[in-house]
Amino acid sequence: MSMLPPLPFRLFANPRAGTPGTVVLTEAGYRRARAEITTWPGYEPTPLLDLPWVAEAAGVAAVAMKDEGGRFGLGSFKALGGAYAVAQVLIGYLSRRGLENAATSADLTSGRYGEATRQVTVTCATDGNHGRSVAWGAKRFGCRCVIYVHETVSQGRVDAIARYGAQVRRVPGTYDDAVRAAADEAAANGWFVVSDTSWPGYTSVPVDVMQGYRLMADEATAQWAGADPTHVFIQGGVGGVAAAVSVQMRARYRPAPALVVVEPDRAACLLASAETGAPTAIPGDLDTLMAGLACGEPSLLAWQELERATAVFMAVPDEAAVACMRLLAVHGAVIGESGVAGLAGLLLAAAGPAPREALGLTADSRVLLFGTEGATDPVLYQNLVRGAVA
Repeated sequence: MSMLPPLPFRLFANPRAGTPGTVVLTEAGYRRARAEITTWPGYEPTPLLDLPWVAEAAGVAAVAMKDEGGRFGLGSFKALGGAYAVAQVLIGYLSRRGLENAATSADLTSGRYGEATRQVTVTCATDGNHGRSVAWGAKRFGCRCVIYVHETVSQGRVDAIARYGAQVRRVPGTYDDAVRAAADEAAANGWFVVSDTSWPGYTSVPVDVMQGYRLMADEATAQWAGADPTHVFIQGGVGGVAAAVSVQMRARYRPAPALVVVEPDRAACLLASAETGAPTAIPGDLDTLMAGLACGEPSLLAWQELERATAVFMAVPDEAAVACMRLLAVHGAVIGESGVAGLAGLLLAAAGPAPREALGLTADSRVLLFGTEGATDPVLYQNLVRGAVA
């Protein structure tokens, strides 16, 4: 029996799934990221929650969800990517200046190179979580930070970024407008862009961001019990986390689980790209509650992975996300609105014979989900789940 009311959703089976492509994220690069991040003070794997009640409702054998709400106290998996990329930017800067050819993040944290790193400014655009990670990384590793947010980012998320000493600038328009504003200001001022999206000519930093994200997926595979997962449902956005999870699943499992990428129906740029067969920007205000997924343009690098590795793209309505937040809250799991898209996709697809067939969902299927954020805006979270938490 479905746990969600009947809600409209879109589903697109990817005709290019399984075709060969270029290597976006190398294994050596991931090993470097893992070696650095796992030595940071406060590092510990986040839990993998067993959700038998979801498995029963979805008519599958097993469902587990990675809960990223406690990651480094920042509330989301983004702590793994942005902060690691800040460290890599500073390590590269020290090398180019001839100050240190092989600095580590521990060297940066010690303040040994603070006189030099304080001359550096990093910047990015954010819906909240990535900017918080970059600001935290800048504070931890000793540089300046300016973060750009668009007009609908909540004040709670802005305040959370500013707590780490970053200057936060609000600009009109959407997330994609904030991306352009950050890039323009960086070019004018000699700042370093630390973005989780990529575009032609800007790819090296987003590779570092995505390599950091892979640690979340790596932990999940180590925590998974029993037969390998058959399906992975993961949030879309610009595609960075989906691509990182995809690469790690292919590195760990043979055959890799079927990858299902789930987006808000008001910001489904990856699904649109799959339909057209090329990276496609979608117009409009991208007005979705799933703020961290309110992206209208795919990341170029992420798309290179997802266009061949994704089995199915889905787009789900905000109502499904809120319903899933409430379901999880009743069972004691605090997952934010952008963290439940994968669960929403599973429950909506599992309720009908045609989508089940399209996804290959059976009574024997084993599903891995990623709750990519906790209550990153606690006031908004409580407003959305009000009445569901005792």
